[in-house]
Amino acid sequence: MTRSKLLVFSLSLNLLVVAALLIGWVAPNVKTTFNPDIDVPLIAKTARIHPLAAVGGSVIIGEHVFVAPAASVRGDEGEHIFIGDNSNVQDGVVVHGLETFEGGHELIENEVEVEGKRYSVYIGKRVSLAHQSQVHGPARVGDDTFVGMQSFVFRSELGDHVVVEPGAKVIGVTVAAGRYIPALSLITRQEQADALPLITESYAYRKLNDGVVRVNVQLADAGQPAPIAR
Repeated sequence: MTRSKLLVFSLSLNLLVVAALLIGWVAPNVKTTFNPDIDVPLIAKTARIHPLAAVGGSVIIGEHVFVAPAASVRGDEGEHIFIGDNSNVQDGVVVHGLETFEGGHELIENEVEVEGKRYSVYIGKRVSLAHQSQVHGPARVGDDTFVGMQSFVFRSELGDHVVVEPGAKVIGVTVAAGRYIPALSLITRQEQADALPLITESYAYRKLNDGVVRVNVQLADAGQPAPIAR
C-alpha cells in the first residue's frame, strides 16, 4: 500500500471511529432473501443515539427520542420499525421483528397496521421502553405507554396509556387502552387481557411514564457529550 493510500485509509478509519463516538452504530441492513432492498435508518435531528447503541436497517426514529447504551433497534429482518416522537429506548432494550417479506411476497401475518401503513414494530409517541425490555414484532405499542424493565411484548398490540409492570410477558393479545399488567404476569390469552385492571386515580404508577418521558427527552435534547480523554 502506498503512503498516500495508507493516509487515506487511516483518515477514513478515524472518521468512522469519530462518527461511532458521536452517533452510535447506525447502519443499513444487509441484502437477504427476506430483505432484498437496502434500507438506511431515518433518524430525526433532535434524536440522540448513544455511542454504545445500535440502529440498523428499516428504522424510523422521531423527534427528541433517546436511544440509550446497549440498546438494539434492528430493522434488518422485519420491516419497518417506527419509534414516535418523545419516546425512549433505554439500556439493553431490544426492538426487532419477524421477517415481513419472503419468497417474493409480503408476510402480513408478521405485521401490524397503523393508519393504513404496515409495520413490523410500531412504537407510538411518548412511549418508554424501560431497561432490558423487549418488543418483538409483530407488535404495536400505543402512545403514552410504559413498558417496564425486563418485560416482553410479542405478537401483541398495547393501547394508549398502558403500563406493563416489570417482568411481565405479553404474547399474542390485544390490551385495551388505560389498563395495567401486573409485574411478572404472563398474559397469553385474550380473556386474560380483557380482564386486566383499569388504571384509576389510586393506581401507584399512574403517572410514572410522564416523569420517565420528561427525563429522557432532556437526555435527547442535551446532545452527545464529548468523551473524556484518558
